[in-house]
Amino acid sequence: MPVSGAARRLPPWAAAFQEATAGFLRGGVRWHAPMDGYTTFKVGGPAEAIVLPRDRHELALLVQTLAAIKVPWLVLGRGSNVVIADEGLPGVVILFGRDFAKIELLAEEAESAVVRVEAGCALARLVGWAVKRGLAGLEFAAGIPGSVGGAIVMNAGAWKKEMKDLLVGVTVMDGQGAIMTRRLEEMHFAYRSWGEPRGTIALEGFFRLQKGDPLALKTICGEHRQRRKVLQPQHMASGGSFFKNPAGQKTAGQLIDAAGLKGRAVGGAMVSPVHANFIVNTGTATARDIMELMRMVQQVVLEKFGIALEPEVKILGMK
Repeated sequence: MPVSGAARRLPPWAAAFQEATAGFLRGGVRWHAPMDGYTTFKVGGPAEAIVLPRDRHELALLVQTLAAIKVPWLVLGRGSNVVIADEGLPGVVILFGRDFAKIELLAEEAESAVVRVEAGCALARLVGWAVKRGLAGLEFAAGIPGSVGGAIVMNAGAWKKEMKDLLVGVTVMDGQGAIMTRRLEEMHFAYRSWGEPRGTIALEGFFRLQKGDPLALKTICGEHRQRRKVLQPQHMASGGSFFKNPAGQKTAGQLIDAAGLKGRAVGGAMVSPVHANFIVNTGTATARDIMELMRMVQQVVLEKFGIALEPEVKILGMK
C-alpha cells in the first residue's frame, strides 16, 4: 500500500490500520497531509491520514475497520464550508474522488426526469450537465462551490431554494457500512441540515428535474453567477456564508453590517467589506484568526441586537 508524507512519526494506530486494510485498500494512504489545500478557506493543519476509497465496497470495509480499531473518521467534500483547526485532525479523512462522481439519467417523462448523482460529483459540473440537457431546477446552485454530497448534507441553498426541493431520495451508508436508499419523506431535512445521524455518509442523490429550454437555463445561471460576483467577495479565500440566517426579518449579513463590523479583522481573517456574512482569508489567516473573529462578531451582534448567531460552516478539530 503506497505511503506518502511519512517523514513524521505515524500515529499509534497506523500499524493496526495497515494490517487490517492490506487486503482491500487500493488507493493508498497519505499520512500527515496538510488540510489547507483541501478547503476553500485555505487553512488547516495536517490530518493524521487521508484515504480515497475506490468504490462502495472499499468504503464499507474502511468504515468497518475504523470502527473496529476505534479510529475517528470523517468524510470531507470539497471543503467549501469548513474551518479546520491549525493543529489538524485526528484519525482518517475520507475523500471522494472521481470514482464517486457519476451522473446518470435514470428516468424520463414528458415534463420531468430523474437523475442519479454520486456524492463526489462537483456541484458546478452537475449544474452544467443539467443545463446542457434542458433540465431545470438547479439554477440556484450556479456558482456554489463544493460537491453534491456536501450540498445534500448541508441542504445547500440560495435565492430561497434548497437541495431538498429537488431531491426524491438519497442513498446513504451508516457507520457500520450498511447501505440503504431513503425516500425524501423518510428524511428530516431542515435549514442547512439533512437531519441524519452523525456518522451517516451521503453516497448519491436522486433529483427530479423539470424539462426546460437550455438557452433560457443558461441565461438564468449566468445571471445568478453575475449576482454572486457583485454581492459576494471575489478572489479571496472563504468558506461561503459563515453564519446561518436567524429567524426574523434581518439576515445574518444585515445584522453584522448594522453592527458596523464590515472590514473588522483579526490577524489575516476579515469580515468582508463586500458581504458582511463572509469571513475571508486575506492571505495569512489561521484557523485561530477565523475563530477569534467569529466569536467577536457573535459577541457584538448579541450585545447590540440580542441575537445569537450560529455558524453555518462546520468547525473541525477545534478543542
